[in-house]
Amino acid sequence: MCGIVGFTGCTQAAPVLLDGLRRLEYRGYDSAGVAVFDGERIEMVKASGSVEHLAELTDGGAKLRGTSGIAHTRWATHGAPTDTNAHPHLSENGRFAVIHNGIVENFAALRAELEGEGYVFASETDTEVVAHLLEKYYDGDLKRTVMRTASRLEGSYVLGVLCADEPGRLFCVKEAGPLILGLGVGENYFASDVTALVSRTKNVIYMDDGEFAELTSEHITVFDRTGREITKTVSHVVWDIEAAEKGGYDHFMMKEIMEQPRAVKSTVEPRIRDGKICFEDFDLSRAELESYNKIVITACGSAYHAGMVGKYVIESLCRIPVECELASELRYRDPIIDGHTLLIVVSQSGETADTIAAMRECMGRGAHCLAIVNVVGSTIARLADSVIYTHAGPEIAVATTKGYTTQLAALYLFAVWAAGLLGRIDEARYAGLVSSIRALPSQVQRAIDLNVHVKYLAERWHELKSLFFIGRNIDYAAAMEGSLKLKEISYIHSEAYAAGELKHGTIALIDEKRLVVALCCQEALFDKMVSNIQEVKARGAKVLGLAPEGNRRIFAEADDVLYVPRGEQLFTALPEMIPLQLFAYYIARENGCDIDKPRNLAKSVTVE
Repeated sequence: MCGIVGFTGCTQAAPVLLDGLRRLEYRGYDSAGVAVFDGERIEMVKASGSVEHLAELTDGGAKLRGTSGIAHTRWATHGAPTDTNAHPHLSENGRFAVIHNGIVENFAALRAELEGEGYVFASETDTEVVAHLLEKYYDGDLKRTVMRTASRLEGSYVLGVLCADEPGRLFCVKEAGPLILGLGVGENYFASDVTALVSRTKNVIYMDDGEFAELTSEHITVFDRTGREITKTVSHVVWDIEAAEKGGYDHFMMKEIMEQPRAVKSTVEPRIRDGKICFEDFDLSRAELESYNKIVITACGSAYHAGMVGKYVIESLCRIPVECELASELRYRDPIIDGHTLLIVVSQSGETADTIAAMRECMGRGAHCLAIVNVVGSTIARLADSVIYTHAGPEIAVATTKGYTTQLAALYLFAVWAAGLLGRIDEARYAGLVSSIRALPSQVQRAIDLNVHVKYLAERWHELKSLFFIGRNIDYAAAMEGSLKLKEISYIHSEAYAAGELKHGTIALIDEKRLVVALCCQEALFDKMVSNIQEVKARGAKVLGLAPEGNRRIFAEADDVLYVPRGEQLFTALPEMIPLQLFAYYIARENGCDIDKPRNLAKSVTVE
């Protein structure tokens, strides 16, 4: 969740490190810090607040002289977001500076041990124990010191280490968190996300758990946890830095909403050839598919909501039982999963800690794992048996938009492909569904064009304190994501309910101060939704209806209307999310919220 970056080369390190932090700020923005070796000692500046505050304190890095260093932007776990708790942390003798992404679960025991030996702690963080352990174990061999220190740690930790006795030499360690190495010419880097590196190099190495690396300006050497040197594959990043810039938009979230036609097309188009769905990413035979007696989809947050949609679509087309499980719950159950289970793991970053843990639990019980991820080389992508990459491109705003819609597109592709392979749908139905999938990018654009008035609805409703989203069937799954989008960037309380459940308790909360967003895009259930709309209006609520383009009946029931282009009913969740994303965006904008970096949230949740 925190962002880390390291640099060693022949140019001044601090400006490079600050540029990397700016690109990582979506991962954590409570505080930030930078440490550089100036030829004599480690110079460090850190501060609570934004990376720009840190840049001001260091004159854009000019005040810190030196060609190797480490930097960090923090999402607080242990200790408040203060200057003292900000990273990097120094050892008492000033020899070591360390940055950390993750949680050291045994830090309390380690801290008590170190305090008993006379070490004095300045911060409340779990990370400071790492700095003191490095000092304790240092015997002149930095590699051995890093190995001994890492062996004492339990939990998730990605570490960056700078040592004053080793000019131009950095170490980094990966255990249960993202870490990427960047290979330059006369300079090398590490970071928690490729966005921090891509402006300087597109040649990267994805680290695996238990590995650590030594970086100098000329070489990168990777070791396993025993200290044995290993050979790693160098990958090439295919997108450029412009993809991670705002491109004239006020916020990354709006840019990424507008990029969705292209993103969905990038996910769909390469996989449809001559009217057939073809996956180069993976291949399962009909016999293998027939051997699975159920499918389990697991994910967190918005990816879980995509999985809920996927459950409806896969069951409808493939006639295979599908369970959709929150990864944070699945990992702690005793799930009924074996070699006859197909596990579908959904994650935008491919680094979600709970999802990785659930994935390992299920694969350990024999499940075949298919991952749907955006980030090539991510932990989930490497662990899975099969992968479908969404090709959404970099997503910087914390609240996902194109990440979610491309996950839906990938799930639709899989559902139709599997149904065709199993013979559960005839050729005409298959052809119609493939055509509907190919139409999704234009439907997304149409959804944007249909709802230019959404900003005016936001002006009307932005002062709400609480509201509800309701829907049935796939619309209920979509309502869950619409509700999450609103609450996470506007801080307005919002809940999604299956419309048929209103009378079983929730309707007690409906009054004249409430807005209810009613998703009415499942046309076979439209009359049922009208009944639910009438129920809440009878109790004074206002209704914002979401209905298929051309539906006139909705005007007789709802106070305001958003439209969704007509298309295949199984695939409506994708285009109907566009006006809900826009509604959330404009509500948050009216309320002056930090849309790209909502409070208390981070983009990639790499800790439990």
